[in-house]
Amino acid sequence: MWGLGGSLFGFLFSGVPIGIALAGATCLMVLFDDFLTFSTLFEAFFNFVGKYTLVAIPFFIYAGFLMERTGLVAGIFKFADALIGWVPGGFAYATLLAAVMFGAISGSSTAMAAAMSVIAYPELIKRGYPQWMAAGVIASAGGIALLIPPSITLILFGVITEWSIVDLFFAGVVPGIMLAISDAVIIVSVSLFIKLPRGKFDLCEVWLSFKEAWPALLMPVIILGGLYGGLFTPTEAGAIAAFYALFYGVVFKRKTFLKEVMPTTIRTMNLTAVVFFLLGCVGIFQFYLANMGWPQQIAEWVGTLGLSKHAFLFTLMASLLFLSMFLTGVAILLLTVPIYFPVALALGVDPVHLGILTALAIEIGSVIPPVGLNLFAVSGVTGLPVTTVIKGSFPFCISDTVVLIIVLLFPALALTLPSMVITSHFN
Repeated sequence: MWGLGGSLFGFLFSGVPIGIALAGATCLMVLFDDFLTFSTLFEAFFNFVGKYTLVAIPFFIYAGFLMERTGLVAGIFKFADALIGWVPGGFAYATLLAAVMFGAISGSSTAMAAAMSVIAYPELIKRGYPQWMAAGVIASAGGIALLIPPSITLILFGVITEWSIVDLFFAGVVPGIMLAISDAVIIVSVSLFIKLPRGKFDLCEVWLSFKEAWPALLMPVIILGGLYGGLFTPTEAGAIAAFYALFYGVVFKRKTFLKEVMPTTIRTMNLTAVVFFLLGCVGIFQFYLANMGWPQQIAEWVGTLGLSKHAFLFTLMASLLFLSMFLTGVAILLLTVPIYFPVALALGVDPVHLGILTALAIEIGSVIPPVGLNLFAVSGVTGLPVTTVIKGSFPFCISDTVVLIIVLLFPALALTLPSMVITSHFN
């Protein structure tokens, strides 16, 4: 164990990418462990990435990128602005609402932050919002995509733990809405303090923007309705989302959209290749851990410490937030879940509750420096210094941490909706 751990942290501290560090540390064990051979490691790599459920990831990534290119995201944003832009700080609310809607489709926090930086940031500045607040709203709103189904983070958690992804999807709905509400509280507080301007409510504008946005609003209805009704699996839902966005672009955007199809496809393939390489490396690492029985040994050791369930969860969440200062959310997920999941099960933690808490911690980590991806996504698109984005994100980071603690203390917030879905299927 010490040899593997020392090799892994040696690779990480020397700046080696997380995937290569995981695979490299395990490959070094071939020299010292007769059980391991390179052929078994290759087999473990491809067995892990060959799981059917993982196909949902490139589909949802493709759907999100296509929506950005077809203008469906812009339509959602205009509708949200017309609907709620008239309240104090209303345009920031509109950005938040559009983030929730788009998050229900793309499942990608960084894609959300980048897309909304292009669409919302110039308008926020034009309407008198300070740069730090505009950037903070966008960076923090992007994190909601990690909770609102179909969350790529929850898909990965479900694949690694072999738990129901549909249950995880529905468990993320209430905490995701809580995140949106907590961010809204921050927006209204800041808006009243700095006396931000408000727009005017126009019912005609709401109707016109709805007519433009309804194709985008229909997509989450189809996806979540199909999942809830048992009509298709998460993987099939991803394929339907991608086909829907592609069909819309071909029918309504035609020649303009056709020029964007190939660059968007290549962009999706590049991101998918990175994600699947990471997953394959985690498959190698997890294979060795499982066959050595180390997760069980760690679980037994933690049991001897006499930690209560809540004490373990608080310690785990603090550890994940600390790691988010140095590693990306996906890296944390892939590195830690195979280790702490068996320990949590031994302590009686509900796996679905654990998945939501993990996603919440990773969501907060997306705006924690120095590695928070949303910070750099917003900074890169807007041209603002990262320090400005951090300043704007800090209040939202605090409110999101409060949500994390509440969900940790009251598991029913995450578990009630999945149990209702299961009950309805059996009645």
